[in-house]
Amino acid sequence: MKKIIVNIVSESDISVQGHGVHTAYDEMARALERRSELKVIRGRFGELVDCDIVHLHTIGSRTWRKLLQKGPKKVVSVHVVPDSFVGSIVMARFWRFAASWYMRWFYGRADLLLAVSEETKRDLLDMGIKRPIVVEYNTIDTTRYKRTSSSLRDEYRKKLGIPESAFVVMGAGQVQPRKRLDSFAAAAIALPDVYFVWVGGMPFGKIAADSTHMEKIMTDAPKNLLFPGIVGIETMPAYYQAADIFFLPSDQETFGLVVLEAAASGLPVIVRNLPDYKDSFGDDVMQCDEDEFVNSIRRLKRSKKVYAEWSEKSARIAERFDSTAAAERYVELYRNLI
Repeated sequence: MKKIIVNIVSESDISVQGHGVHTAYDEMARALERRSELKVIRGRFGELVDCDIVHLHTIGSRTWRKLLQKGPKKVVSVHVVPDSFVGSIVMARFWRFAASWYMRWFYGRADLLLAVSEETKRDLLDMGIKRPIVVEYNTIDTTRYKRTSSSLRDEYRKKLGIPESAFVVMGAGQVQPRKRLDSFAAAAIALPDVYFVWVGGMPFGKIAADSTHMEKIMTDAPKNLLFPGIVGIETMPAYYQAADIFFLPSDQETFGLVVLEAAASGLPVIVRNLPDYKDSFGDDVMQCDEDEFVNSIRRLKRSKKVYAEWSEKSARIAERFDSTAAAERYVELYRNLI
């Protein structure tokens, strides 16, 4: 059978990385590259690739040429909706309408839209998008995150200056208001006997929303709150292995890929009550309101039974969202399109 040729594209390959969209794109591309039915071509922004499918993960101007290319079918993975920019990019509330108009134009030219959650699909329908929409959650190669030995855990704790016996809470993502770094810092202040580590930075620099305030939170952080900065995809599994639990207090997500990475590492996961999490992860993540975060961390720290229960729930998440099975579904979607 003739191989399906797929040109998979993310502008993060040639611009800013250190964010969830790039991780999702890279994880999916790796999984598809292992499929014998496909020939995967990454990027090639300056040319029109002779292919059957163009699969876009970003919606910036550098993808227009491929979006409008005659011939191949167009698939767009929808990682962002208008609200994704509020609390991410400076003054986003003032140009949300323009972003909504642009997304309707862009997504309206796809032959198939892959929404990363049910909530994202609802957002697309609310925007008036008429194109076919399939919910395809982000996935990862879970084998990359499984705990292997205590040596890597000890190595990265030493690198961070954290005692081997300490209880460590990890968060990850861009440093921006919607990730609610303020809630993460407040928990660190309330629990001085626990170490907190936030992996990530501000890859978009001064255009990031409220960057001055974000920098102040990091500068004024208590001694038990550490910021190792932006970390490469290959290094992230080691940071998860150095932690005991994962805590993401974000108040807006389309999926939350870091939740999946943490779950694959066996970490119990604490998140804010959000509709997207209910759709994606159900009762396998500990969903809390603002005033419950600290007590939830305490419960996991103090009770081995509670810890084991939530670690097992994370294992169920990892099983559901492994990229090997997802790649098989993508092949079928491509086949149906062409």
